[in-house]
Amino acid sequence: MEYSPEFKKNHMTAYLAEEYERLDKERGEALLAAGEDAELRAMAEEDIARIATRQAEVLADIGRILDKEKEEESKPKAVVLEFRAAAGGDEATLFASELRDMYRTYAEAKGWRIRTIDDLTLEIESEDAYDALRYETGVHRVQRVPLTEKSGRIHTSTASVAALPIRTKPKFELNPADLEMEFSRSGGAGGQNVNKVESAVRLIHKPTGIDVRSTSERSQKANREKALQILSAKLEGLYEEEEAKRHAAERKGQIGTGDRSEKIRTYNFLQDRVTDHRIKESWHNLPKIMLGGLDPIVESLQKASEDGGVGPAEDTD
Repeated sequence: MEYSPEFKKNHMTAYLAEEYERLDKERGEALLAAGEDAELRAMAEEDIARIATRQAEVLADIGRILDKEKEEESKPKAVVLEFRAAAGGDEATLFASELRDMYRTYAEAKGWRIRTIDDLTLEIESEDAYDALRYETGVHRVQRVPLTEKSGRIHTSTASVAALPIRTKPKFELNPADLEMEFSRSGGAGGQNVNKVESAVRLIHKPTGIDVRSTSERSQKANREKALQILSAKLEGLYEEEEAKRHAAERKGQIGTGDRSEKIRTYNFLQDRVTDHRIKESWHNLPKIMLGGLDPIVESLQKASEDGGVGPAEDTD
């Protein structure tokens, strides 16, 4: 690693950069003082060797700080959870809302900050949130007798969940030329200033057709920034999903592909049981789980990942 004056511009490395330059000056002074005298030059060489060793240590410290800074920048600071009704009509819509409430309650119990992006999209802000919820992406299936079912017939419905990492510095850089932007009025509670300003933002990524809408912030600028963050996370997820499929044979150590179409879990109300098909593990006390009691599931998935994980989900029901 070579020294750069840019290190002085970073408040984390500025003091080390100043030390490096001080040592450089000390080296020059030692050479100048020695002149042409052989004995003095021999003594100066000892000083120069000491200075070079110390400068190498300073550069190593700078490198460690910059590496840690880069790692922290790429670590997700939040997770966006998207919920979508799939098969099952009204029952699927209801289940998607119940999943949203389940994760919201779980996050509240953890003391994490929660923001509603739209009716079926939550942002959960915490450095631990993505690590805890990253394995929730996929199809969640529910088996139960709906309240509207008079004959007692069991219905099977599904809803998809996507867990999107929100990073300080997005991995996926967006080209402004690929974006189309629309503005509209945000919905909200009554009041004379509500709905008078077009603060809601919808972004469309033209190459993929992916769109994102943000209404949670009060200003158009803030909603645009939030939509850009979510769109970057979606494109990152799409890229990683495609890569995982491309290298499906090398998926040992992963818990599924992160594909929304992969069925990962079944919530069986009649048997009071939740089964995660990827790690072939079940838990009981379903009402508690639906009220945010996800810790046993989250911890099991994290442990499975640390232990080498498994491949795609297998339907064990």
